[in-house]
Amino acid sequence: MYVAVDDTDSINGNCTTFLATEIISLLCERMDLIGYPRLVRLNPAVPWKTRGNGSLVMRFGKGNGRRTCIGDISGREISCFENASSYEPDESEIVEMLIPLIERYSEPDSCPGLVVSRKKPPPSIYWKGVRTILDKSEAEEEIIRIGALKYEKGCGRGIIGATCGMAWRPRDSTLEMLTYRPKDRWGTERVFEPLSIKEADNSLRSTFNSWEERARKVAMVPSTPCPIMYGLRGEDRRELMRGKEIIRSEPIERWMIFLTNQGTDDHILRRPKELVPGQSYYIEGKVTGSEHIQGGHVLTRIATRFGEVTVGAYEPSKEFRLLFDNLSEGDAIGVMGELREEPRTLNAEKVRVITAAERYEKISNPVCGGCGRTMESVGKGKGYRCRRCGTSAEAPQVKKAVRWVREGWYEPPTAARRHLSKPLKRMGAEQPVEFVNRRI
Repeated sequence: MYVAVDDTDSINGNCTTFLATEIISLLCERMDLIGYPRLVRLNPAVPWKTRGNGSLVMRFGKGNGRRTCIGDISGREISCFENASSYEPDESEIVEMLIPLIERYSEPDSCPGLVVSRKKPPPSIYWKGVRTILDKSEAEEEIIRIGALKYEKGCGRGIIGATCGMAWRPRDSTLEMLTYRPKDRWGTERVFEPLSIKEADNSLRSTFNSWEERARKVAMVPSTPCPIMYGLRGEDRRELMRGKEIIRSEPIERWMIFLTNQGTDDHILRRPKELVPGQSYYIEGKVTGSEHIQGGHVLTRIATRFGEVTVGAYEPSKEFRLLFDNLSEGDAIGVMGELREEPRTLNAEKVRVITAAERYEKISNPVCGGCGRTMESVGKGKGYRCRRCGTSAEAPQVKKAVRWVREGWYEPPTAARRHLSKPLKRMGAEQPVEFVNRRI
């Protein structure tokens, strides 16, 4: 039996992943958890998201096969089973059991949705949810089609995310270990040793988006009043378990490992027929110009098959903006990012420099071939003339400029990356050393 929930938190607090641990704690008293619980991020461009636009999906039944420890709740070990028997719990009973939890762990301004189903929606529903803005009526039609039960509060928008998350069949996936604080510490300042996170990041090969070495900044500890202490992301369960022992923080009341679509670029449309705001794309083009605007933002114009597109590198991306400052007209680049409606900009998440155009810089005015004297400028754009001989030249003497922009992929610092954006580490790529040295 699949159980999916979404939209119970707000900017004021709470966390749908914490609700998921409460659901697991309750239902595992009577049944087994099948597979990892899933944290499924959806379209990051939806205007009503609180933080990461994530839905939570779990499967319950009678387990068989390999059993794996994936968490602990108040000293009680939580394990999941590799496979399930043919037994299915009663969906209406599950809904009745979970309504009090949703009531308890929902913020007043949230719009929770719960979906319980024996069948999963088709994968196309997930891809719509992660790449477009799905209408609630589409989710409701799918719930009816698969014979699922639902519960909603407020506007019930959460059933959209719950349905889309339940439809996810991973092509690529990662893991995240989320740790939670005791309730009496929610909303207080978090206590941890930053250098222990650096130690974990350096020693655990599969982890990512934990630590920013250049700024010596932690990227895995939230600043919101939610119950989470930290989230360690990676690809190996055993490394995440080791990370929990390396990282030194205030006491942890519970922890859980989730299977996620984070760091996969699933939200990126790579061959779009048109550009629609509220969606994320990879598009290629040639640089035609650039400007700085108030607030420390850089806007770069590129000529594409869709016409001229403005790419935005905003202040929170910090030194990532240096790349755009040093692009030149004629550079061929590919940009991944979300297309904003107003102002209409493609907000850069990653950039690929395909080819860097040759650039030349002036050495001196041209030299007269007759007398060897340096010519003088006739005026801007009018060329040069030798005062003695009367000979002329159109251009000055130049040399090929040295550029530190090189072909390759570039990404923002760790703390400025989106949940879904695939880090270069997972792509098997590194930023060109010229950029790394330049930004220091």
